[in-house]
Amino acid sequence: MPLHTGSAVARDVATGQDRPLTIGVLTDLSGVTADATGQGSIEAARLAVEDFGGTIDGRPIEIISADHQHKTDLGAAIAREWYDRDGVDAIIDVPNSSVALAVQDIAREKHKVVLFSGAGTPALTGKACSPYSVHWTYDTYAVSKGTAGAVVEAGGDSWFIIASDYAFGHQLARDATEVVTAHGGTVTGSVLHPLNTPDFSSFILQAQSSGAKIVGIANAGSDTINLIKQAREFGVVAGGQKLAALLFLLSDIHGLGLDVAQGTYLTTPSIWNADPRARALSMRYFERMKAMPGMLQAGVYGAVLHYLRAVADASSRDAGEVVAAMRRLPIDDPYSMNARLRADGRVVRDMYLAQVKAPSEQTEPWDYLNIVSVIPGEDLVWPLSASACPLLAQ
Repeated sequence: MPLHTGSAVARDVATGQDRPLTIGVLTDLSGVTADATGQGSIEAARLAVEDFGGTIDGRPIEIISADHQHKTDLGAAIAREWYDRDGVDAIIDVPNSSVALAVQDIAREKHKVVLFSGAGTPALTGKACSPYSVHWTYDTYAVSKGTAGAVVEAGGDSWFIIASDYAFGHQLARDATEVVTAHGGTVTGSVLHPLNTPDFSSFILQAQSSGAKIVGIANAGSDTINLIKQAREFGVVAGGQKLAALLFLLSDIHGLGLDVAQGTYLTTPSIWNADPRARALSMRYFERMKAMPGMLQAGVYGAVLHYLRAVADASSRDAGEVVAAMRRLPIDDPYSMNARLRADGRVVRDMYLAQVKAPSEQTEPWDYLNIVSVIPGEDLVWPLSASACPLLAQ
């Protein structure tokens, strides 16, 4: 049953018939972040539609999906076709910063909504910001500030950073460097690796020879897993250095196992079993995916649900009106703590500083994290006064 009243029904230009509200999940179904996004993001979007009620003004809500394959030109072509030909009202996820920036440009041109969960670059709410986009789950600044700050404060004051060679990795390395130096530490060097490389040996040897206390890992998904595994095989930890993964996801921990991942600090906006409400939703997700939702999939659920509520509140699918309603309405979902959408498109939210459990601490399957502290959202975002977003000057 619909959960609202209003007149948000749109007309299909070609047929003259009322058409469904369509959300396109543009994700990674085959690459390095497929486990952290991919089919899980699609199912998270479907769960949100179900929890909203499944229809809007008597018309169905449809979820379609595509794999951008981490190719900027392909992701942009899919987005343009969805907006122009297929009548897609909003695009969600986009786990690649280069692809996300290209899609953001198209959404701005077409006056269409795009909701980012998987993308991490702060440029989405900085110099490239758009009145029609929402950066929902995290950015590289937030996870760097949370994790790198904690590691430096604990004595890890010299770093060597291994980063993936595309926009996301570049930004994550820059953000981590700023956080480390702001806390009184030093970055002795850094190196870039190709996306989805099978061999990290040369990069690990550079990190070992640097003498840094901490090897910072600025990549994602299977690259993170493979780098950590190979670093341990090369004796990085046995030799006295420590690893700090700047974006460390639930699927990464599951892939590595607690024996390898234990003790690692991370910053995350959601934990599947943090409270009874999150646990209940996560168990429903698990029934479909046979895995618990990581933060990016949880972000897709929250973004889609809030978007649908905003469409209903605005009684419109107009992108500007819907995003204005998203700012106006309270954010309420099991994976969001004290969250609000600010003028540059960034969702400000509290996050957890967590640490991976030792195997002896695990109490149930997928129980991987101890909560160390809750970090206030305002401590994890650039202040608007320092923002390069041109919207703020209007």
